[in-house]
Amino acid sequence: MAAGGGNDGKSDDFQPFPVKDQLPGVDFCVCTSPSWPESILHGFQHYLLMLGTTVIVSSTIVPLMGGGNTEKAEVINTLLFVSGLNTLLQTFFGTRLPVVIGGSYVFIIPTVSIALSSRYSFLTDPNERFKESMRDVQGALIVASFFTMTIGFFGFWRVFARFFSPLAAVPLVILTGLGLYSHGFPQLARCIEVGLPALIAVIFFSQYIPHLIKSNRAIFDRFAILFSIVVIWVYAEILTAAGAYDNSVSKAQFSCRTDRSGLTSAASWIRVPYPLQWGRPSFHAGDAVSVIAASFVAIIESTGTFIAASRYASATPIPPSVHSRGVGWLGVAILLNGLFGTGTGSTASVENAGLLGLTRVGSRRVVQISALFMLFLSVFGKFGAILASIPLPIVAALYCVLFAYVASAGLGLLQFCNLNSFRTKFILGFSLFIGLSISQYFNEYLLVSGHGPVHTQSTWFNNVMQTIFSSPATVAIMVAFFLDCTHSYWHDSVRLDNGSHWWEKFRSFNADTRTENFYSLPANLNRFFPSF
Repeated sequence: MAAGGGNDGKSDDFQPFPVKDQLPGVDFCVCTSPSWPESILHGFQHYLLMLGTTVIVSSTIVPLMGGGNTEKAEVINTLLFVSGLNTLLQTFFGTRLPVVIGGSYVFIIPTVSIALSSRYSFLTDPNERFKESMRDVQGALIVASFFTMTIGFFGFWRVFARFFSPLAAVPLVILTGLGLYSHGFPQLARCIEVGLPALIAVIFFSQYIPHLIKSNRAIFDRFAILFSIVVIWVYAEILTAAGAYDNSVSKAQFSCRTDRSGLTSAASWIRVPYPLQWGRPSFHAGDAVSVIAASFVAIIESTGTFIAASRYASATPIPPSVHSRGVGWLGVAILLNGLFGTGTGSTASVENAGLLGLTRVGSRRVVQISALFMLFLSVFGKFGAILASIPLPIVAALYCVLFAYVASAGLGLLQFCNLNSFRTKFILGFSLFIGLSISQYFNEYLLVSGHGPVHTQSTWFNNVMQTIFSSPATVAIMVAFFLDCTHSYWHDSVRLDNGSHWWEKFRSFNADTRTENFYSLPANLNRFFPSF
């Protein structure tokens, strides 16, 4: 024993890293903010990022509904306007985390099904067909919003969250990020000469320049998204102006050129979106059930995003009551989607949660400023349309980095689990694998056959199955939660292995003094809406 005394100075090198219920190294947590000028720049960066998903979703569904560039521009501005409202509501009254609430890919399946319905076959006017299908989508969203609000405001999601362990959260958060891999490099590769330089640029600006240029102020890493977009957008403009794509195929023309979106000429200078702008919503039971399934998936994926955002905002683990409150306000967001007619529902933005990790700025104020950009630039449509003309491969390059940050937030939760437990290894590995495998099967089947593997006479049932099982995060959490609650649960070691004991003091809102600092409602509203 005495012979080992000379190595005492190095003994700390072999100690495991301590468990942290708050992520260290964050420059600004949820309750603090940079200076006002820097906050405005960060807010604009968040706005630019969520604009990509807004354009992609709207550009997918509007043409299928029969709309042209004018309708596309109006839907994009409407979705931006509603996203601004929903982000403010979520950051003030929901989870209070710095999350952007924007358009969701999850609702594309039921929306496309409605748009392609044979009930519009008698309509020859594309504009009339667009309005009819939009009204049907609106009605389905309104019905689905009450399902989501019931799950949240009546505390059903709080009950689920009380049994939620770090082990079950790991595959949920990981696949909330990794599950969107098809929106990364596959979309980047549609214009590799623009997308690949964008990917290299964002990595270089965020990861290498800060270490090459020693400075007391973090500039390049915090604003890597802005620098990358500006540099590569100018590069893409030069390629377009030089005629690099004049003789290219139409696919390259659409993905690479900076003058092909058609949004700038179609957008109005000033237009304020308003409820029921497309007419009175129509209600169909089958459509509503399909969109309710999409709302369920949005709840799951938003929960994963909330957890990632809480880590990168250096907040404590989210209490079950706050989870439920956030889901309730997500239901309000979907209701506003239905009333205004955005063509899709809402979810917490995964890419914006990843940006919190990239910049290490988890400020709530920054995200609220980004919401003001959404509201302002949606009204002044021409300005927003110019920014929306950024080539989508540039946006996909940013996704490659930001989705990875969200996935790594899930990996960070492994610190609470016993990785030497074979039970942990099985639940973790199996839920991750089956979440990716099942969703890949459903998505590939849809691409090859034109319909999902569940192909019955009931279109609404087919849509429900396709929507739920094409989401990797949803499949993974259903498997992980079930296994964690049933597999060897009577053993005393399970509570320690799955990390539940680390989150135990955060199950109740008032059990830890830090919880109130991060999650309490403004203006002392907790008196009227207590959290349990």
